Parts: sequence; C-alpha cells; structure tokens
Amino acid sequence: MSYGLGAYKKTSVETASKEQILLMLYQAAIKNCKKAIEAIEQKNVAKKGEYIGKMQDIIVELSNSLDFEVGGEVAKELASLYDYILYSSTQANIKIEKSHLEGCLKVLNTLYDGWTEAIKNLKTQTPVKSA
Repeated sequence: MSYGLGAYKKTSVETASKEQILLMLYQAAIKNCKKAIEAIEQKNVAKKGEYIGKMQDIIVELSNSLDFEVGGEVAKELASLYDYILYSSTQANIKIEKSHLEGCLKVLNTLYDGWTEAIKNLKTQTPVKSA
C-alpha cells in the first residue's frame, strides 16, 4: 500500500507546475513546523530535531531558488524571511522552545496564503491581445 502512495506522490511532483511545487513546498514546511511544535509539547527531542531539520531543508531549497535579478526587492524580502525562519527554528531546536517555531509558522502561513492568492490572480488574468 505504501508503494502506491509513494508512486502517487512522485507522479504528483513530476507533473506539477512550478506554482504547484512552490505551494507543495510551503505545505510541507508548515506540516513539519507543526509536527516539531507537537514534538516539543510531547517532550520528544529526537522527533523535534527531525521535523525542524526537514523544515529547514525546505527553506534552504526555497532560498536557493530565489532569483535576485528577476525578483528584485521581493526576492530580497523573501531571503530575509527565510533567514528569520532558519534562525528561529535553530533557536527552537537548541532551546527546545516552541515559541520560536510559532513565529516561523506565522511567517510560513502568511507566505503560503500570499502565494496562493498571487497564483490564483495570475490564473484569472486574461492575456492582453496585441492589435
């Protein structure tokens, strides 16, 4: 059964648009952040570290994909937010305090909502016809 699920997930990623992949990455980061918070609440240090590590891997990937020539100020702002998430999640990992992760979760949710809205707006725009 797990093979079928793994194959389905692989196919989902391979056939997804760039926009869908971006949203999937944010969803995975949010999920791992929530799981890390739960692990801290349950005093499960090993799982906390595992989930924070997964979230940080995603954030590093998002950060590495920024194009500062095309993105300009937006890319710089995103880089700053990703740096904040990496710093705060590292603090949460070291100090075993969920408050740092709660801050990360707020930023991730805000970014996810913003990207979701931006993508929806792009899809509803009608192409400009040249005369």
